[in-house]
Amino acid sequence: MISLKQIHYALAVERTLHFKKAAEACAVSQSALSTALSEMEKQLGFQIFERNNKQVLVTPLGKQVLEKAQQIKFLMDDIEKLGEAQQEPLNTTMSLGIIPTICPYLLPVVLPTLQARYPRLQLHISEEQSHVLVEQVRHGDLDAAILALPFRCDGLLTFTFWAENFYWITHVDDDLARKQQLSKDELDPQRLMLLKEGHCLKDHALAVCHLQEVSADHLSATSLNTLVQLVANGLGTTLVPEMALPQLVESNPRIAKVPLAEPGPHREIAFVVRPNYPGLKNIELLMQLFRDQLKQL
Repeated sequence: MISLKQIHYALAVERTLHFKKAAEACAVSQSALSTALSEMEKQLGFQIFERNNKQVLVTPLGKQVLEKAQQIKFLMDDIEKLGEAQQEPLNTTMSLGIIPTICPYLLPVVLPTLQARYPRLQLHISEEQSHVLVEQVRHGDLDAAILALPFRCDGLLTFTFWAENFYWITHVDDDLARKQQLSKDELDPQRLMLLKEGHCLKDHALAVCHLQEVSADHLSATSLNTLVQLVANGLGTTLVPEMALPQLVESNPRIAKVPLAEPGPHREIAFVVRPNYPGLKNIELLMQLFRDQLKQL
């Protein structure tokens, strides 16, 4: 009989397409993982993976097996969570992914109250880009993720708990720094610096400003903090979400912020979970707590 351990190993190989990396992810030796999967394939009577010294491929029949194996993993995860759902709220372990343009600005606001109110909650945080987190939620590697919408989350549930606008950030000596609002037509695309490809904040900023691309293609920044430091030294301008203003902008006398005049909200912040995730009550509690704390900003 095929075991849950074998299913776990097979799904790890599917994710990594690498036996050594899969073994490390499962905290077992590569030989133990290989032996377990070889036995699984022997029981099935066909190969799940084609492997040689250079690559690992999933066979056509293997894809069908892995799809069903993923469903089994979801069901087992849900069974384990059922008992936790009957306990006191937020009295268990939760794995939560958060994108980099939210994580460092949300956590300092919500964690003190969260820890004080729910001291038994064991929160495991993972910071990754949106497309990575969506796949991790979809495959059951995370209980939930916090993303900025709009973003494609096909097959998953999204629960919005916050909405915010972008601010144009520039050096205080900029003539436009004294304006009360700034329209997209007043932005200079030649000086506008945004995050590199893969960060949804870039896509949201471009959409708000009705731009296809910006001209600062020499820039390859992966954090808002880097962009703000460049602005503080007069190297260009950028857009920053409201949530990040207290940390990045308001303590820097060389930077001015101007609200965008474009209709908002410019992005929405939401939890993303699987449709059958049994901890929805915990998500509801987190949403309310996060909303209450963000209102105090």
